[in-house]
Amino acid sequence: MGLRERKKQQTRELLADTAMGLFAERGFEQVTVVEVARAAGVSPNTVFNYFPTKEDLFFDRQDEVVAHLAEVVRQRPTGSSAVDAVRADLLTAVADGEPTVGLNPQMAAFWRIVDDSPALRARLLELGERAEAALAAVLAEESGAGEPGARESEAGENDPLPRVVAGAVAGAHRAVLAEIRRAMVAGEPIEAVRARVEAAVDRAFGLLASGLADYPPKR
Repeated sequence: MGLRERKKQQTRELLADTAMGLFAERGFEQVTVVEVARAAGVSPNTVFNYFPTKEDLFFDRQDEVVAHLAEVVRQRPTGSSAVDAVRADLLTAVADGEPTVGLNPQMAAFWRIVDDSPALRARLLELGERAEAALAAVLAEESGAGEPGARESEAGENDPLPRVVAGAVAGAHRAVLAEIRRAMVAGEPIEAVRARVEAAVDRAFGLLASGLADYPPKR
């Protein structure tokens, strides 16, 4: 990364961290972009150059989150199904304390801010829908690649199967994250939550895998 890119990344992090501090102190709805700019020592236009909306300031890793499931499936090991890949990735994230999973008592404040803000709850739903759509696109692409000659009838644009499967897989993934969020806000012991969530992931994704073990077609 060059000097210019490093400076831009540092500015982005400064803005996101400054905004989060204000949101945690006063709540999302009560903080303006002008106040964030003033606290960070920059102009409001600078903030908007990096974050087009205030919701973008809060969910500053949203692009990474939206693309994650699709990338997990795209980069999965040879012979692994989409369900297996997502289950393995989720279990690793839970075990390692990956920040975007939220299995950390310090994340309770973050999720309380979301719960208190209709705008942030709406954005969270939107991010889930975008992640699901990205996953569906990968499944559609790989289904077409896995069945040569099946473009129109089985893997064409009108085939709902990739979208339906993406809804099942992404929905299970979202439900797990929602359970973690609920438990952290409630102040439950982290190890107890981890054990309960890991068991639920194994069970739920095992049920999905029983019907989707060969989807999309193996490479």
